Amino acid sequence: MELPHIWAKSPQRGEKQGEALTTHLDATTRALRVLRTRIGDLPGVPGRFWEWARLACLFHDAGKVPEGFQTMVGNPPPAHTWGQRHEICSLAFIDHVLAHLPEKDRTWIGLGALTHHRPLAGGEGSIRGEYRSLGSPDEVAATFGPVDASSVNALAQWLAHRAGAPDPDQVDEAVLAKATHRLLEHLLSTWQRGESPTDEAGLTAALLQGAITLADHVASAHGQLLTTHPLTSSDYPRRLRTQLTLQGEATYPHQDDAETVPGHVVVRAPTGQGKTEAALLWATTQTRALSEETGATPRLFYSLPYLASINAMATRLGQAFGSDQIGVVHSRAASYYLATAACDDNDHEPAQSTNEDEERQRRHASRAVAKANASRLFRELVRVTTPYQLLRGALGGTAHASTLIDTANSTFVFDEMHAYEPGRLGMILAMMGQWERLGGRIGIVSATMPQQLTDAIGNVLTRDITTVTPRGDDAWPRRHRLHLREDHLTSEESIAEIEQSLTEGHSVAVIANNVADAWHLYDRLAPTIRRLHGEDAALLLHSRFKTGDRTRIEKRIHDRFRSGRQPRQPGLLVATQVVEVSLDVDFDVLHTSAAPLDALLQRFGRTNRLSQLPDLAPVVVHRPIYAPRAKGGPEFADKVYDAEPTRLAWEILARHDGAALDERLFTDWLNQVYATDWGKQWRAKVDDSVTTFTNEFLDFLTPLNDTSELSDAFDEMFDGVDGILTEDRNAYEQALTGRIDGEERGTGPLLASQYLIPLPHYARHLGTWDRTLNVLLIDAVYKPDRGLTAIHPVHGTAANAYQPGVLL
Repeated sequence: MELPHIWAKSPQRGEKQGEALTTHLDATTRALRVLRTRIGDLPGVPGRFWEWARLACLFHDAGKVPEGFQTMVGNPPPAHTWGQRHEICSLAFIDHVLAHLPEKDRTWIGLGALTHHRPLAGGEGSIRGEYRSLGSPDEVAATFGPVDASSVNALAQWLAHRAGAPDPDQVDEAVLAKATHRLLEHLLSTWQRGESPTDEAGLTAALLQGAITLADHVASAHGQLLTTHPLTSSDYPRRLRTQLTLQGEATYPHQDDAETVPGHVVVRAPTGQGKTEAALLWATTQTRALSEETGATPRLFYSLPYLASINAMATRLGQAFGSDQIGVVHSRAASYYLATAACDDNDHEPAQSTNEDEERQRRHASRAVAKANASRLFRELVRVTTPYQLLRGALGGTAHASTLIDTANSTFVFDEMHAYEPGRLGMILAMMGQWERLGGRIGIVSATMPQQLTDAIGNVLTRDITTVTPRGDDAWPRRHRLHLREDHLTSEESIAEIEQSLTEGHSVAVIANNVADAWHLYDRLAPTIRRLHGEDAALLLHSRFKTGDRTRIEKRIHDRFRSGRQPRQPGLLVATQVVEVSLDVDFDVLHTSAAPLDALLQRFGRTNRLSQLPDLAPVVVHRPIYAPRAKGGPEFADKVYDAEPTRLAWEILARHDGAALDERLFTDWLNQVYATDWGKQWRAKVDDSVTTFTNEFLDFLTPLNDTSELSDAFDEMFDGVDGILTEDRNAYEQALTGRIDGEERGTGPLLASQYLIPLPHYARHLGTWDRTLNVLLIDAVYKPDRGLTAIHPVHGTAANAYQPGVLL
């Protein structure tokens, strides 16, 4: 029995009939059923958890039956605002139809339905804030009525049938109001001020809210949750070994070892010896084990710190398993999908007009937005992401509780852990402990990792961590010869040495510590290489490019300098530290400013990456300038890196100047750095961050309360601000507001994002906020090949002259 006359949603554009409430409730319940098959049995929650979640999904929107809500969705037209929360009315159906269940069950079911849109407490927009004045059933009836009794009883009968409950008695508006008031009062008194009545109840409530909001969002978007895991369905280990055999190769012993590990793992192996494959072999084993133990189909989260490396990994995994099986989740995921949509497009003929070209761009963007939205709705079982997206699960609430439950019984691979400063690293480690408590398995892959970091990870995990390394000393390659230079990277002597390598036909990476040094080097060196090898032979990359320009530059870098390209191409890349782990590139020669050892070792790894050169590749490290950022402040290397770890790195390298680098020793070098007083202070900062994050975010004392302020503070911790040039305002507005038939919501913002330039937080004070477009406008000097070179502040003028070591 369907009830098409009761709507849950307004009609879609061009249609007259809205989506029936019973259709939506069925869809949400189906989505929950699929979610349960993915999550499996949850540790630490009551055994009735999934039944509570099922019934909460079934009843969550039953409160849309009042005439006020039906009018709001245009049933009948015209639509009028109602102004009440339908989830309050849903409580009446739970209390009435499920009267045969124990009160504990109805309490949890009601709590799940009540909080699927709004926080329980913590602000005027919360359930408690808006409805604490409902002191009697009569006030409930006056607030939410009128209600058509025949519709109420028909829906109650339908719900009872779906729930497997006895046929309910007939009710009228007064009985319905009494049931609403009773269960609402019970919930608000049990969860006073939104505080969890017990320690165990807090986590259960957060997970329940996550399950219901996730299922509801998937159903509302008519989305899909994949349930066939690409690692196990394709038998990845067998397929990998078959592929290697056809190439006359075999898996490395450390890859075989990783596959047999039964729990958490740390894989240390040199660049080019299959760390990613080792991680996937390990993840396949964990996926099968978790499936047997919990009935789950575990998600695999492959976490990387930088957007470009995430995009590269997503492309790599997409080629292995199919792009439709791999999700990308980061702040600019739609931009990644936009680039791939353009590459995959079937429209190979050039556009015949500007309008046709704009329509094609919007079609690409709409397709990209659809893919990004599907990943945000947890579609794929394998997702490449930043840890910051996963950390949002700790915020809970209606916006982030879905992320928390989606990570339960999952496998996690963390690559490039060295990239995080102590405060953020501590947050990630604290969350690792939470993921373990939710059944997760943690894998770390790295070419080099200090023991201090391994110990810090072990300190937050309760189960043993197995360390896997290559067998035997011969497994560690010797690819580089180290040279130290007292001359700064920007000195005339350094520039002359780099030019010599360029004229000899080498590919040279020049990595500066800051943007200003990179500009100077690019301006001095680019003419030489372009005169010899053409315009595309010189490229510059740093963090202050428009999104669209950066995408084009990264593609050009990859096309010319990608690992494994034959024949190798001569050329020049001048970059800041953004290139350390963001691109799969390979150069003949490296010149770099000194930096902390972790960063330098990553830079070395971009040279002779696959050991294809006949001789050891020179890696030349130049002493930085040590100076304070402000008068009287502490010293920094090139005004970027802390002076002490940079000096420690230089001292260690100085003992090996002129030597062939033995990569087997790199971890020992790092251990020397982290065994110093500086290293002990670093560890203390990490541990303090773990404690702070655990206490503030992982106690689940008020899991259903308003977390919007916490969310805003969290965003500020990890994000700067994006701005656009004043000269781009009209183009930005046109991209933002234009539309073609059938395009996805969000297409305009994606196209407009190609004009955005990432800026530090202080840049907010250098421009003006456009309230119409909700974006920062900056009056600045910008060139597509050099990026942002100066900002003219609203008050006063900016210094445009080059100053070594100036941060923009």
